[in-house]
This record gives sequence, C-alpha cells and structure tokens, in this order.
Amino acid sequence: MSDPRVAEHMPLLTFEWDEAAVAKFIATKEACWSRDGLGHWAILQDNQYVGWGGFQKEGDEWDYGLVLKPNSFGHGVRISKKAFEFAVADERIPYVTFLLPPSRKNLGALKRLGAEFVGEISYDGSTFLKYQLKTK
Repeated sequence: MSDPRVAEHMPLLTFEWDEAAVAKFIATKEACWSRDGLGHWAILQDNQYVGWGGFQKEGDEWDYGLVLKPNSFGHGVRISKKAFEFAVADERIPYVTFLLPPSRKNLGALKRLGAEFVGEISYDGSTFLKYQLKTK
C-alpha cells in the first residue's frame, strides 16, 4: 500500500503506511469478519502474496474491493471473477457495489460484467464513482 502506483487510486490513503497503520488496518479488516462473517481475503498465486480484496459490508450493501501489488495488476479480472462466483453463491449478497475514485479511467471490465453506474458519492471526504452489480 506504500507503493505510489497503488496509492495513486486510493484517495483515503492519506497517512504514512507504517507498522502502526498496518496493525490498525488488519484489526479493522478482522473486525469485519467477526461482525459480518465475511470480509477481505489475502490473495495468493502460487503461494505468493499478490494483494488483498473481497467483500466488506458498508451499511446494508456488500462492497467489493481489490488491491493488488503492482507486479500483479494484470490479474484483477481473473481474481474478481472468482470473487463474483463466490458472491453469486452466497445468499447474503443480492448485489455488489464498487466505489472507485474518479482517477480510475478504465472501467470497461465493470461494464462488460453488467455493473451499472449508480452515481457519484462522497465517502469520508472523498468523491467516488459508485457502481452496482446484481448477483441474483
């Protein structure tokens, strides 16, 4: 998360990514699992860490996020396909939302999946483009 190529598309990452930030981040993500029974996963390829992502409950909605290490950027579609297969099989998830910063210009994959643009929203002081994909 400290790599500038990753941080470029993460407007909420306005702090130094140090050991304290990592500990707080992990505690927050683990709390999602405890509270909701679902959260983000560490993503491995050939037993090597390539990033993190998955579903996090935001109010009544399940938001999907994916953050990959720069040398794994090309794997997002394949990883996301597996995650969406999980969402389709999980009765708790009638649809998935995506909050993308306006800096993300290549949104063709979302459109090909059938995600619909909901609108611009403000989240924690930053603007995001909100999309929704039905899973049921």
